[in-house]
Amino acid sequence: MNKAFWKGRKVWITGHTGFKGTWLSIWLHAMGANVTGFSLEPPTEPSLYRLSGMAGRINSHIGEIRDVEQVRRSMAETAPDVVLHLAAQPLVRESYRRPEDTYAINVMGTVNVLEAVRSLHAAGHTVGSAIMVTTDKVYENREWLWGYREDEPLGGFDPYSSSKACAELVTAAYRSSYFPPARYAEHGVAIATARAGNVIGGGDWAADRLLPDCFRALERGEEIAIRRPGATRPWQHVLEPLAGYLRLAELLFCGGAAYAEAWNFGPREEDAQTVESIVRQVCRQWGEGAVYRVEEDLSLHEHHLLRLDCSKAWSRLGLRPRWTAEEAVGAVLDWVKAYRGGEDPYELCLRQMEAYEGVQSVSMS
Repeated sequence: MNKAFWKGRKVWITGHTGFKGTWLSIWLHAMGANVTGFSLEPPTEPSLYRLSGMAGRINSHIGEIRDVEQVRRSMAETAPDVVLHLAAQPLVRESYRRPEDTYAINVMGTVNVLEAVRSLHAAGHTVGSAIMVTTDKVYENREWLWGYREDEPLGGFDPYSSSKACAELVTAAYRSSYFPPARYAEHGVAIATARAGNVIGGGDWAADRLLPDCFRALERGEEIAIRRPGATRPWQHVLEPLAGYLRLAELLFCGGAAYAEAWNFGPREEDAQTVESIVRQVCRQWGEGAVYRVEEDLSLHEHHLLRLDCSKAWSRLGLRPRWTAEEAVGAVLDWVKAYRGGEDPYELCLRQMEAYEGVQSVSMS
């Protein structure tokens, strides 16, 4: 990642008030980028966005991703060099409860961002780099033991996964129709999608996510209840995919057509672990009094096994995972304990970013 690239760079982010969007905003702000966020109010209370004071550090537009005119207006006011679209309804279980909102936000929200890029281009400003963030769950999951590559068929059993697969198709259609890589020299717009595995990190208070649920139980002195102990997911610290997005955004801006496609961002194969394995690591690192129980909930369908093949990003983007799943869990616990001890969340994030940047990339050979 080239920090000099981001200094003074105009960046427009959707979902900047969420957990992942706040970490990304902090990182960009620390590198000197001119960041504008577009999002609803923070989705949780407490929220990392408020606790880190990001509202006073970046330009923040509170708006509705489903309203194309609001999206166009915010992007036009910013005239960004780089667009990073993270806004989403991100929870599988919530998508079962609110499928219509999930599709409206995840599919039409993506349409609206791409329409804003297109409108801005027609008005004479070129967004050089645009990344639509989706998920590892976009694939037609056949419970394979090996990881899915970017050219595997898209699918999605549940409304969340399906909506994100739709967002992939929408992005591909806009790219081929309005900003085809073969004509990049004419339009100068490079659009990619990013499919990341399960992320963990300090400052996440969302419901129905594994580590936040663990910490809520531990802080109440209760047993951790896990509903799908054998489910295997590609766990990674939030900084891992964010580093991928930033690297990809740089290369899109500078290299254009060569990188305007779909990309997987995930951990090494051995870090695709079961829910129970991750919870055991949490309990071991938390210390005395940390125990869990299994309460299997099979009322809603969730896939048992999901792995990503990230060899394309590792080879072509020059990326390597830096923290193992165990190290990622340790980083989250360090963040949570330091926050509970009164440390400033913004400084905690910066400190972990510095630690992450200081680790030499792990060799995949």
